[in-house]
Amino acid sequence: MIIDSHHHYWQYNPVEYDWIDDSMKAIRKDFLPQMLKKTIQEAGVDGVISVHARQSIEETDWLLDMAYENLFMKGVIGWLPLTQDDIEVHLIKYSGEKLMKGVRHVLQGEPDPEFMLRSDFNRGISLLKKYSLVYDILILERQLPNTIRFVDQHPCQAFVLDHIAKPLIGRNELSPWKENIQELAKRNNVNCKLSGMVTEADYEHWTPEQLLPYFEVILEAFGPDRLLFGSDWPVCLVATNYKSWADLVRMNVSSLSVSEQTKIMGGNARRIYDL
Repeated sequence: MIIDSHHHYWQYNPVEYDWIDDSMKAIRKDFLPQMLKKTIQEAGVDGVISVHARQSIEETDWLLDMAYENLFMKGVIGWLPLTQDDIEVHLIKYSGEKLMKGVRHVLQGEPDPEFMLRSDFNRGISLLKKYSLVYDILILERQLPNTIRFVDQHPCQAFVLDHIAKPLIGRNELSPWKENIQELAKRNNVNCKLSGMVTEADYEHWTPEQLLPYFEVILEAFGPDRLLFGSDWPVCLVATNYKSWADLVRMNVSSLSVSEQTKIMGGNARRIYDL
């Protein structure tokens, strides 16, 4: 089964989605399950994991409601108030939700560079394993050193890094992202999504050859047992179409054995998120 481990939905409005700037006009519209269902069928993808695009409990509930109505939605990465004193009340509330597979916080948008090291945030993270929840790490490449310090506080927590930590592909810069990724990957409880790469390059002029060094670093660092295919649909649409991205990932892992390719294209997502 091929699983897209990372996509979003939204009912677009310019206030809640103010990050969709003028360079991303193509995605200033609604993106909902029926559109994605048709899209993944055309790309030979069987199921998806839906990730929040707004930091609210309302968003988490909305995703779960849609997941129960759409069988191709295999799991949800929601948002919960991890820094609040009553976080365990929320975790208990969602513990019966079989499609709730993990949580995420938009660390890349936090003005405090040490937010992920705060004691209240880490207290919330420390409770996730008890409720069998994965934590998705959304950061920019400059946040990797603090991310290493962060994950080292939770050696038994399952982590999944989104978008290979958003390296500066548009500038063709590998370092210090490469060295920091290699260090982070030494932690066996950290996994990584092959997603979000085209939107870190020039939307109109990126090439597969430009992305190849980043694929090579990630494949070597994490190996086939800890990598997951993800589309980042509909964000990816500003730079490519869904099928083209899926085909590019398939091409870049084609030198691996069939069983290793199967893990990356769905098996690892099924295992890590307990689909």
